[in-house]
Amino acid sequence: MTDNIRMAPAAAPQGQAYFHVVAMIFVATLLISNTIAVKVTQAGPYTLPAGILVFPISYIFGDILTECYGFARTRSVIWTGFACLAAMSAFYWLATLLPPAAFWTEQESFSRLFGFVPRIAASSFLAYLIGEFLNSSVLSKLKLLTSGRHFWLRALLSTIVGEGADSVIFNFAAFGGVFPVATVAWIAMSGFILKVAYEIIALPITYVVVAWIKRAEGIDVYDYGVRYRPFGGE
Repeated sequence: MTDNIRMAPAAAPQGQAYFHVVAMIFVATLLISNTIAVKVTQAGPYTLPAGILVFPISYIFGDILTECYGFARTRSVIWTGFACLAAMSAFYWLATLLPPAAFWTEQESFSRLFGFVPRIAASSFLAYLIGEFLNSSVLSKLKLLTSGRHFWLRALLSTIVGEGADSVIFNFAAFGGVFPVATVAWIAMSGFILKVAYEIIALPITYVVVAWIKRAEGIDVYDYGVRYRPFGGE
């Protein structure tokens, strides 16, 4: 009798069908940006880490998480990203300690590249936590103040606050003592300007994604009564 039973696939709970997809993209962009940030590039008059290619996407998806799912769930993703970044850095460092095979001649280059990543990651830990929590809390509070209107303004203002803090903290922690102070300041300013510009250019796409997720998930979270603390508890 039991051989004829067909189990229907379980439906995802309301508001969770795409949450993990958005969360994984958020974490992936964080890890990628911190890996490629060891390269400093030139874009016209701007000097900035190559992580500029990817890192602003993490803020865009941070906005999507907060706007659609609320601060509390975004907080859990921010801490998950932090744990993944810490693990990545630890394994990079351990890999540099492994003795190279006799025929492998790239140990010096490998150590120079990935040996620097732990400092980049340590700098990013602090900048990331402060920047992302500022971004999420500012967006959430502004959503309450505007009764859910003017998403473009909320996304832009939260990015200015979050990316501003991130750029200053990260660049001075990561490159202080490596480059002159004026150079580090210019790198920080360059990154901040381009990240905000990135957010503005991507706003139409962000609008579409946010609207689609809200319809598909059947949710639109307002953080009434939420305490904006980095650790658990409402």
